[in-house]
Amino acid sequence: MATNPMHQFNVYKIGPEIKINGIDLSFTNASLFMLISAISISIFLLLGTKDKKIIPGKFQLLSEILYNFISKMISDTAGKKAKPYFPFIFSLFIFVLFCNMVGMLPYSFTVTSHIIVTLAFAMFIFIGVTILGFVIHGFKYLKIFVPSGVPVVLLPIIMIIEIISYLSRPVSLSVRLFANMMAGHTMLKVFGGFVISLGLVAGWLPLTFSVALTGLEILVAFLQAYVFAILTCIYLNDALNLHH
Repeated sequence: MATNPMHQFNVYKIGPEIKINGIDLSFTNASLFMLISAISISIFLLLGTKDKKIIPGKFQLLSEILYNFISKMISDTAGKKAKPYFPFIFSLFIFVLFCNMVGMLPYSFTVTSHIIVTLAFAMFIFIGVTILGFVIHGFKYLKIFVPSGVPVVLLPIIMIIEIISYLSRPVSLSVRLFANMMAGHTMLKVFGGFVISLGLVAGWLPLTFSVALTGLEILVAFLQAYVFAILTCIYLNDALNLHH
């Protein structure tokens, strides 16, 4: 009998329970796979930057491609003023990417399939960008809620819409990543269950779908990391340049 496809998202404790002032700080499977992702990133970048050559090796080539890709994305979306924030955007992109990719491995855990994780990322970005906007522009940053060229009659309604839109940024940013990763892994588990239930003879059709979905999910894993990073750049652009 096929297992429940939602069981793969269960968070459970590894080791002893740790509570400080009523806050549960126990090490979980989510913590483990975030640690695995961080270690994998460190190894990958160390291998990519260890022996720099004119004709790059595989790891150096991949590292340079990622570096140039993120650098160009920041320049295109947020301009030269955003260059000092390259380390943050690069770290964000590669961490989300590796968490997504590690989650594709059999018997692994997809950290980004949990709304609490993606919402924490999104809230950190939202609060950080908002503080940055006020630090750079002061109260002039509130002009972001007043689009230029809007008739005075419509201004109150437009301002309300803009404020709601601005405050919904962390929700849309987190839900997009969480929903895509959770839906994709659920579908993979469902079709995998069909293969097991029907057997290889009768289950060739769901097996074909599973292979196709795996390829699609790998693409989605990269795209969601890219979307998360590029939206962060767009929000950063609003804070730095105040174009609205």
